[in-house]
This record gives sequence, structure tokens and C-alpha cells, in this order.
Amino acid sequence: MLKHVGRIKKTQKKCIVAYRVVPGTDNEAVVVPTETLLAEEHDALIKLVESAAGQESYELAEAMARTRLPDGRVMLAGFHTTGKMIKVTADQVEMTPDTRTVIDLVELNNTIAQQKGVTVADLALKDPSGKPAAPVAEAADPVDAYVDPAPASVQAAAQDGALTDEQLASQYRSQADAMFKEAKVLRAQAKEITDRLKNASEE
Repeated sequence: MLKHVGRIKKTQKKCIVAYRVVPGTDNEAVVVPTETLLAEEHDALIKLVESAAGQESYELAEAMARTRLPDGRVMLAGFHTTGKMIKVTADQVEMTPDTRTVIDLVELNNTIAQQKGVTVADLALKDPSGKPAAPVAEAADPVDAYVDPAPASVQAAAQDGALTDEQLASQYRSQADAMFKEAKVLRAQAKEITDRLKNASEE
């Protein structure tokens, strides 16, 4: 089963979910529609999703900020500046961790929030101080509206086009434990939902 993989409900077109919860909201996500990508961009993104770094990341955007595209651009910044990332409401997205499982993103976020004893909005990425990252600006065009809600250190590094060794080391130390625990929680939740769907289909 793979995290971060989904599709748009209305069109059934595949997408990769960069942010399950946009900071400052409780009902919005940021996705990368795979059909909009160039072949080399698509291959790089899927490779990241399938990698240990991608699967262990709380939000895929964290791993995207540490990954370069074949042309040398940082993936997160590169997709943002070329309009490959769009903001959508969570109820437009369903997660497809494997070919037989479909999980509504709203349901997934609600389940995780309930198990953590927090609100859905509290699931959004926090900045290095522990506060919610900057919210996405409002605009008519969801692509123009998108403002990178990654932690400030990641934003700065993405703007510079590279992460220094010091920044990487600091981020790995601060995020490793949380990411590991979150990965275990998400895997357990996915199995629970899959088992429930399987039991319901057999009834």
C-alpha cells in the first residue's frame, strides 16, 4: 500500500497528494495531477512516492522539498512555479493506496484527527516553532492561490534552489521520530479501513 496516491472523484484522474491538510484550513488539500506532468517529472514524482523517504514523510511535500527533478530544480518549488500543484477541497479527493482500496480523504483526515484527539486543522504541518504554517492565500485561481505552506526552513531552501547539509541534518533530526510514528499510525489506519471495507463487502 502506498501513501499519498489518490484521484479526483469527479474525473477519476490520478493525482498525488502533496498536502492532505492545507495549513489554516480544515477542508482543503494540495494535489499534483499526474497527467499535467512531463514524462521525466512524472517518473521522478512516482519514484519519490514509492521511496522510503516518500512513504515515511508525514506530508509528501516535505520529501518533495528535499528532492530534485532531472533538470536540477527542487521538486516542490518547481511544481509550484509551473502550476503543477493545485488546491482543492478535500471532498474532491479519494485516496487509492492500492488497486482495490479507495478511502475518502475527508474520512481519512477525520479518522486520524479522532485518533490523535485533535481537529482536522491541527493535522496541518507546523513551522519549526510548532505553530501552524502560513495559510494558503485566497484567490480565484487555485494555482495562483497556492502559497507553499512548508516550514519556513524548507521554504527558504526551496527558494534558494538547494538545501544545505546543515538544514538537512536539522530537519532530519527534528522530523525523523514524528515521521516514523506517523507512518506507523497511517499504515495501521489504512489496514483498519481496508479490513472494514472488506468485511462490509462480504456481508
